[in-house]
Amino acid sequence: MSEGFLIGPWLMRWNGFLLVLGIAAGALLAAYQTKRRGYDPEIIYYLFLPLMIWGTIGARLWHIFTPPLSSVQLGLTTKYYLAHPLDALALWTGGFGIPGVIIAGILVLLVFSRKSEIPFWELADLLAPALALAQGIGRIGNYFNQELYGLPTDVPWGMFIDPASRLIGYEEAHFYHPLFAYEAMLNFANLFLLLWLGRKFSIRLKTGDLFLVYLLIYSAVRFSLEFLRLDVALVGGLNINQLFFAILFVCAGGGLFWRYRSAREL
Repeated sequence: MSEGFLIGPWLMRWNGFLLVLGIAAGALLAAYQTKRRGYDPEIIYYLFLPLMIWGTIGARLWHIFTPPLSSVQLGLTTKYYLAHPLDALALWTGGFGIPGVIIAGILVLLVFSRKSEIPFWELADLLAPALALAQGIGRIGNYFNQELYGLPTDVPWGMFIDPASRLIGYEEAHFYHPLFAYEAMLNFANLFLLLWLGRKFSIRLKTGDLFLVYLLIYSAVRFSLEFLRLDVALVGGLNINQLFFAILFVCAGGGLFWRYRSAREL
């Protein structure tokens, strides 16, 4: 399998390329949505850099404090990172965690909304479809790194994993659930749903509803896929990613329920 393609003397890996492509496509979609709602699309480009920087920091910190089994098996534990802080800065070693991106991204939006004329929930709605698009494209890159696969399977679409990329204890299994593909397809479905809701019910939707729907669906997807995932992050014996998305699902669903229950009571 090709690792990537050359740009002059540099090798652009497929995983990195698709990640960048996803972010760029998401930024363009967010700019289009911003313009369609009557705002200056340059707002998205001002947001781009802080979201990238703090999102990366948040994702890295989540990985450092909740390393998955594959990292633990390599000795890349939280204790190791704290004892070797330079390795924590080596972004090419170990990995990242999407919960950290979500937390950091929400904090960035809160700060940015205070400095701009657009309320937090309006900004969040503008970004919701873009997030689903970026995640859908970015997840495809996991195929080339042979990562984010699930339990061994004999389904026709099972993914062959090279022996070097298999987790300890699963050396004899050849085919696995392609969790990255499941998540990518569900992210694209989330994208189309959000775009449809935004157009079909634009008058009836409250500001912030699209973002809450995005969180509700994405958290349900991630919570469900964790049951098939092998490379889980355990904290106190609990799958911390699954727990995070369970809490996020309850918060997003509770927020939507409270909004419309309150509206019916008026």
